[in-house]
Amino acid sequence: MPIADLGDVQLNYTLRGPTDAPAVVFAHALGTDQSIWDAVINALPENLRILTFDMRGHGASSVPDAPYSMGTLIRDAERLMEVCEIRDSLFVGLSIGGMIAQGLAVKRLDLIRALVLSNTAAKIGTPEIWARRMDAVRANGLNAILDDTMQRWFPRRYLQSGAHLATQRRVQKTSVEGYLGCCAAIAGTDFYTPTSGLRLPVLGIAGSDDGSTPPDLVRETTDLIPGSQFTVLRRTGHVPPIDQPEAFAERLTQFMHDVGHLA
Repeated sequence: MPIADLGDVQLNYTLRGPTDAPAVVFAHALGTDQSIWDAVINALPENLRILTFDMRGHGASSVPDAPYSMGTLIRDAERLMEVCEIRDSLFVGLSIGGMIAQGLAVKRLDLIRALVLSNTAAKIGTPEIWARRMDAVRANGLNAILDDTMQRWFPRRYLQSGAHLATQRRVQKTSVEGYLGCCAAIAGTDFYTPTSGLRLPVLGIAGSDDGSTPPDLVRETTDLIPGSQFTVLRRTGHVPPIDQPEAFAERLTQFMHDVGHLA
């Protein structure tokens, strides 16, 4: 996979599909990487130009010193899209990726014509909650928060099957510095006012068993934007691209048809 050298950070990314096809950009969740979208992408129509990437501090991207600001993460996505010559995209953001999506739409509406805000919100948690999590990770590494994270991310049946273990290993491999940097970005973000000013097609996706961003929180955010759509995916938690990729891809495809991103 190519690396985009943006000066202060090097981002690992994948760009696939015809250059003249409708563009879709995917931004992943905290503690994961771009591979969480693989099963979703495999279930999408073929005539798309798709960009996925590892955000700074994650996957194979570089790990600048923490903390990071949300503005920096937004700027990373903005610069990468410019490098890849992506405009008028459908931007799909999950969790922290959904916060990046909101901020980028406010800043650069020329890059985004529609949003999918999955398992995210205009504000996630409180600074105090994030401070406690960061203290635990500093003291004992990512293993300190793994069990709690898996419990909040996945439904009980999925956990009992052991299917979550691959995701658990992925989180364990995340750079502690990168994880802490992005925690700081989330802790310092409140997008209620800017997001309420957006006027573009938006789909909110929530998981019925999401312990991190419950459906009511996701709906509260999407309701800030007039005309938005909202869907709850059943039997899934915080990362439906992992445990319900076919259902996620089906709803995403339907939305692309609804807004004219696919003929």
